[in-house]
Amino acid sequence: MRNTVIIGGGAAGLMAAVSAAEKNKNCNITVIEKNSRPARKVMITGKGRCNITNNCDIDTLISSIPKNPRFLYSAFSAFSPQDVMTFFENAGVPLKTERGNRVFPQSDKAVDIVDALVNAVKRSGAKIINGTVSSVKAENGTVTGVKLENGDFIPCDSVVLATGGASYPLTGSTGDGYRIAKDLGHTVTELKPSLVPLECHEGFCTKLSGLSLKNVTLSIFESGKKKPIFKEMGEMLFTHFGISGPLVLSASSYMRYMGKKEYVAQIDLKPALSIDQLDNRILRDFHEMQNKDFANSLDKLLPKSLIPVIVNLSDIPADCKVNQISREMRQGLCSIIKGITLHITRPRPIEEAIITSGGVSVKEINPATMESKLLSGLFFAGEVIDVDALTGGFNLQIAFSTGYLAGQNI
Repeated sequence: MRNTVIIGGGAAGLMAAVSAAEKNKNCNITVIEKNSRPARKVMITGKGRCNITNNCDIDTLISSIPKNPRFLYSAFSAFSPQDVMTFFENAGVPLKTERGNRVFPQSDKAVDIVDALVNAVKRSGAKIINGTVSSVKAENGTVTGVKLENGDFIPCDSVVLATGGASYPLTGSTGDGYRIAKDLGHTVTELKPSLVPLECHEGFCTKLSGLSLKNVTLSIFESGKKKPIFKEMGEMLFTHFGISGPLVLSASSYMRYMGKKEYVAQIDLKPALSIDQLDNRILRDFHEMQNKDFANSLDKLLPKSLIPVIVNLSDIPADCKVNQISREMRQGLCSIIKGITLHITRPRPIEEAIITSGGVSVKEINPATMESKLLSGLFFAGEVIDVDALTGGFNLQIAFSTGYLAGQNI
């Protein structure tokens, strides 16, 4: 009887176990998880609600992956978002699709997803044990077993490396898989934080800390380029260090040369209005309060905490009466409201990132099987691979699809 060891009991590893057990009835499958409970990171995804996938087609999936998207085509074809949804609903977890085609359990509880995965593994006949793998052993170009930190050796014919990335280390993602892959001769590309808040140069961000903006458009410009590398409407948040929220996290995925190139963010507070339409709106407000000071004239247009910042950026004196504000001054005000500029200094540390960008080079992995091109019997699944996606359930879909495909090909 063949033996398979899956290193990592997260989304990718648990799905790999279920898939392998389904395909290989005469195989002993062992998942080794160093945490006392599996899938710790799944528990905190989607703010504890668990956005398991995105209810979209494969082309949309591919377009939501900034780095190495074509590598995942076979995995997505083997186990699509619809397959993920069917899997969990068959496991007794009713689902719902929300804005942006994001899929959640109806209960809004990530624990239901984790329990469904763990129970599916147990039903499959695979087992989950607690332990930390120190190394994977190989002879004559093929896997022979894994060694644990306590000195135990588990012989096996195949290994799935599904250890996650280096983000959220408290969940167990401490980068162990990268070290193991390197020891086995694999290339690990530069690791960077992705889906991460951004620090900004402008001091007014601190004054706006806690302010949430909805239905705004965020654009990101790379130095030397006139066309934005990212532009989307949605929600974002000011923090004491800069900006965060769904729009910002997605934008960070496109900022691939942070530290080597400069990036500027622009926030359009009124994307539904053109400059002229916004000017007419402001004119109407000014007409109603023509004897008021400028600083007291924007209550209908902007959040209260944002008004002093906009007043300061506009260079219009705060005590200027609105009936004294010229068309040119209004035009300048409109331009600021349509494009608050922030200079990005750096991303927050990788420990605060949702996922890790970088990982085991896809050039060394067979995309049709997830098996190493360098070592027979070694497979990869999930965040340890050099692929990452935007927010919206796409990263968990990568985990499920690559885990499933690896399991099918053991």
